[in-house]
Order: sequence, then structure tokens, then C-alpha cells
Amino acid sequence: MNQSLFNPIPCGQTLPVNNIHAVSVSMPELQDVIDYEEQTPEILEKITSAYPRFIMHPYLKILATFIKEKYKVSNAYEVVLLSSQKAVDVVSCKYFIHNKIEINEPFGVILVQNGTSQLQKVLKFIQHVGYNLSSRLAEDYLFDVGLLKGKHKEELDDKEIAFDNVISSLASDYKQPQKNICLTPSGMNAVYCALRGLRTIQNKNGKNKLIQLGWLYLDTMNIVEHYFDENKIFYDINNLDIVEDYLKTNGHTISAIITEIPTNPLLQTVDLPRLKNLCLKYNIVLVIDATFATPFNMNLKPYADIYVESLTKFASGNADVLMGAVILNENSKISAISQEFFKHADMPYIKDIQRLSFEIRNYEKRMKTISENTKKLVEYFKKTDYIDEIFYCLNPKYASNYQKLMIDENSYTGIVSVTFKKNFRKIYDKLNFAKGPSLGTEFTLLMPYTYLAHYDLITSQKGQEFLKQIGLPVELLRISVGCEDINEIIKEFERVKEI
Repeated sequence: MNQSLFNPIPCGQTLPVNNIHAVSVSMPELQDVIDYEEQTPEILEKITSAYPRFIMHPYLKILATFIKEKYKVSNAYEVVLLSSQKAVDVVSCKYFIHNKIEINEPFGVILVQNGTSQLQKVLKFIQHVGYNLSSRLAEDYLFDVGLLKGKHKEELDDKEIAFDNVISSLASDYKQPQKNICLTPSGMNAVYCALRGLRTIQNKNGKNKLIQLGWLYLDTMNIVEHYFDENKIFYDINNLDIVEDYLKTNGHTISAIITEIPTNPLLQTVDLPRLKNLCLKYNIVLVIDATFATPFNMNLKPYADIYVESLTKFASGNADVLMGAVILNENSKISAISQEFFKHADMPYIKDIQRLSFEIRNYEKRMKTISENTKKLVEYFKKTDYIDEIFYCLNPKYASNYQKLMIDENSYTGIVSVTFKKNFRKIYDKLNFAKGPSLGTEFTLLMPYTYLAHYDLITSQKGQEFLKQIGLPVELLRISVGCEDINEIIKEFERVKEI
């Protein structure tokens, strides 16, 4: 067999390689993932930069030290950097934090007492709501004060056009007016802004509950817990009968339903027309995380009141910028109160917008290639004898639901998840694709989803029983299909079938 296009990437290398603003990191062996989850000293020496909401960027560490020295902050306090003063107000209010010294910087700073449980709570909350400081802002600041000799070279659009380019692109893609679109510093901050706005509205109308439909991304569920006193979770999105029965009694108390279309990582799609009818009947706002659907794979306009999208993923395609968007559907009455959602958002740093403006030009073309590759990869997996289960957008169990929403017959979302009939660790370790967190990249990117997202559940008997209950396999490989030659992608999977 000819040499593969793909080569091993050392543990700790940024993904994309040699990019200081990368949001992923190489974890080429399953033991690397386990060590990372268990925070062993050896792995922490290798992994110095990763997904910015989970590991502090090296530039932010340098900047925090600089701020500590500049303002002569006592060692009794930890300097925590945030995206803005608005973020400082949110975090300070929640945790009753009041800086004892005046700090005047073009970003947010709070001082949290060391040696208390509060510090970890604050850091976790920032992770959940996505108020992270931009690595590009930190880079510019450190360069200006002489702590960096140079800056990462990358292609950026002009400042004067970048913001308008991103907004106009999203408006065109989602077929919405530009005034209905708001950028945020991360995808999770978009979710936060939407749910925080709904919380404010519910306080006025007396609706105090939210329904979470499906097993959603971890931080989405955490935001729900932070901002809704009561919430109801329905893990099986294929059983709307029980949702309807619940609404018959409780519909008047429900403010919103939030779901992913399709879900991450099992690519399940709810019967959206039926769900929308239930929302209309009980006057419930429908929030859809459309990151997997993208505006090019599925037509969600007849259904969503609010879309959220992590622009870090397919819209960027390069895993080197954190950004999100809240998009209010002009067909919904909710769009008339846009400021209730947008007022909680931070404006992303201008250089991040410039980078995304450059990348988003190829969004539609990128998705066309990824969709076509995904379809062919699924066809290949169906013919192999070493794949056990395939989770994809047209899985027979959910196919009719997905097909109702497809823009065309090739609009496969770019994610496939699989389990194997053979040793998971051996297969994961042998594959030479990029392996690490995140998705939506132009390069194929693998992630042992349950190990990275829910390691705490894997390591307890009760947790493993819960994973079985919700149908999430422990040894699940999530594949974010890239734009490479599909024959090369298939050839790389062929390498492991003899294990």
C-alpha cells in the first residue's frame, strides 16, 4: 500500500500545527487522553496550549503575571483575566468579588483569593459561559509592552471591513437581517447570551422552567443549571410523546426548549416540525444549536426562534479562532426584543474578527467538500467488517427527521461517530489523523469523545450505567471529516482494519 497522506503528530503539538492561536492540541494515543484527564505531571509538561476554555493559553499566563507585578497584587490573590469589564461584572456579581485595587486595562481582570474553593468555581464558570480573553489580544498587549519579540504571522482581513464581512456572510447564509445577528467571544458565550436573555424574559412572564432535549454538550448543560432554577431533561429525542404528555400539565411553566440539530456526538435529529408545533401551542421559545447543521446542510428557519452557532468550528475551518453567534429568526416574535439577548454579549477582539472574516469566505465551499467526503466515508464504513455502529446524520433511525430538513441530498453534516468490533485503544493509537478536541476543521480531526467529554462517568460504575442509559458508548470515536482527498482518508482507515 502506498504511503498515507497522514503522519503522526507528537503529543502536545498545536492543532493546527505550529499555530499559537490553535484551539486544539494533539493527543495521539489514548493514554495521552487519560493522562490529560487525570492531570498527570508528565502530560502537563507536554500540553501547554489546548482548547482555550479548558487550559489557560500560554500568553494569558504571561499576561496574568505581568498584571500581578504591574499592580503589585498580593500573592494571596490569583489574577484571573476575562474578555471585558462586562464579563467582570457578571462574574463578580455571581461570586461577590470586589477588587480592592483599581485596575485599568483594555480587558477584564478580577482578583480571586487563593486557597479557597471559590477560585475553581470562578474558573469553571468562565469556562462554561465563555468569557475568555482572546489570545490575539494578549499577544498584541505583550508585544506592545516588550514581552514578545514578534507576532504570529497569519492572513487577516482589514479592520475596516472585517466585522461587516462576518455579519453580512452570516446574514446571507441564514437568510436573516443583519440586525438580528450578534457576535460573541465564543460559541458557549452565544449559548449563555441566549439563555440569560430568556431568563430575564421568564422573570417577567412567570415561566420558570427550561426543557433540555437530548444529551447536549457538557457546557450547555452547565449553563442551563446556572441560569434556570428548574429544568427538565428528556434524553431520548425520538420520543416526543413523553414531551407532549409533560407539556399538557407543565406547558404553562416552560420558557424555552433547547436542543442541538443534529446532536453531538450521536448525530440524532428530533422530529422538528412536530416539536415546533408543540412550541407554538404552548408559547415556548425554541433555541437550536446549529453548529453541526450549519446554514448549508439543514434549513432550520421555519423552526428556530433563536439559533446559536460556534463559529470556531465549520465557519472558521482552521481551529484557530474562538467566536460564536446568536441569530434571532425574523419569523419569530422573539426577534422584536433582540436587545434582551444581545446586551449580554461581548464584542470579540478585532483581530479575531479579522481572522474569521478571512476564513468565513470559504464557509460554503468548505461545507460542500466536507459533506461530499462525509457521505463517501459513511458508504465505506457500511461495507467494512471492523466497524460496529455508525452514527451519522442519515442513520436509519433518524433519517426521516433529517431528510425533512436537508437542503439537498448531499447535505451531510461533517461529523461521523463510530464504534469498533476491534480493540479501541489499538485503533485509536494507530490512526495517523490529527487527534484532539474540537471539530469542523478542514483537516480530518478525531476525538475519543466520551473519554474527553465525560471521563468522570467512565471511571465510576454509576457513571457507566448512566452512559448506557443515555446510549453513549464509552469507546466512541467522533470523526470530524476534513477536506482532504476522500480516497486518502479511506486509505488511512484501511490501515487499521487488520488490527
